[in-house]
This record gives sequence, structure tokens and C-alpha cells, in this order.
Amino acid sequence: SGRNQQMAGGNEPRLGPADCHGRRRQKARRCDVAGAWLVNLRVVAVDLKNEAESALWLALLDHYAHDPMGGGEGLSDYAKTHLVDQLKALPTFHGALAFAGDTAIGLINCFAGFSTFAAKPLLNIHDVVVHADWRARGIGQALLQWAAERAQQLGCCKLTLEVLSNNTRALASYERAGFVPYVLDPAAGHALLMQKSLPRTSASIRMRRA
Repeated sequence: SGRNQQMAGGNEPRLGPADCHGRRRQKARRCDVAGAWLVNLRVVAVDLKNEAESALWLALLDHYAHDPMGGGEGLSDYAKTHLVDQLKALPTFHGALAFAGDTAIGLINCFAGFSTFAAKPLLNIHDVVVHADWRARGIGQALLQWAAERAQQLGCCKLTLEVLSNNTRALASYERAGFVPYVLDPAAGHALLMQKSLPRTSASIRMRRA
């Protein structure tokens, strides 16, 4: 998460299916934070086909996974080995890295989805990561702004995300960026994220061994 900051950059053409990761057409976003904290923060679409860039991305995600709000255990060996290759083949993935100079200090991972009620695509923010040494400097807001611009380029009707109820830092950051709880009718209450873990099938075991 981070403090408010301004983003610089003009409008860009809408992305088509061939631009699924947006690496070619999306320019770097440069951000200036008021005060003496951080100047010229760059937010760029991540290129997972670039070995050095994908290593920076994976290290940041593992850093977050070691945080109590990320599970506190780090990424599994399987995830470290297979995640980058899996995402490279996934056309619905959209991600970015935040840089201070040559140092990668944050990331955002998003996945394209669809709203049946609106009959339009949406973009779900799956991970927002800011390195512990760089928090409260506007980086989270810059990453969320990148996601908002990407969603507009894709013709999405909205952004969605999930957040732990006790992650007060993240909640405050999302509220500053304009996010609100999902409610259709106040009488029905807020939407809750639920999950069901599935048993490993023979196909998934073969995939793990490949």
C-alpha cells in the first residue's frame, strides 16, 4: 500500500487479444511523490519472457508470501519452478513492476474476467506487493493506477479485488484508490470470498512431474 501520488502519461490505444500482456504497447508510467520520499517511480508492464525481469518479479512475490498477510511461508518449490512458465502461457494475465531506479520494489498481478450483469469484461487484481522497505511511499497507489489504466484499455467495466479483513493497511490504500465493498442490496449484505480446495487428479500429478 502507499500514499496518494500523481501519475503521468497520456491516453493509449485499446488493447486487442494480441496484446494480452500489454508489453509492446503500454509505456512506462512515471510517478512523482510529494515531499522527499520518492521521485520518478516507474511502473512498467512486466515481461515474463525476460529472464532477469521474471526473476525480479518472482523474488518480490516470494517476499510478499513470507509476510503474515501473504501466508507467512513463502512460495512453494512448485510455484517457484512453474509459476512464470504458466503465466507466460496465460493470455488473461496482466502484470506490472514498480521500479525505483533499477531496483524492483513492487508488483501488481491482474487477471481478466467477465461481468455477466454488465455484459462486459472486468479486471481482477490478484496481488499487490510493495517491498517492506518501500512501503508508505505511494507505490501501492501507483500500481493500482496502472491497473485502472490497463482495465480501461481492455474495455473493462470495473476492477475487482479481494483483501483480508484485518489487513488494515491494504484496506486504507484501496479505499483511497476508490474501491468499496461489493454490495447489490444493502439488505443482502456484503459479498464474501469463498474457496474450495480440489483434490489432485492424475492429470495434475502428471503436470507437476513434467
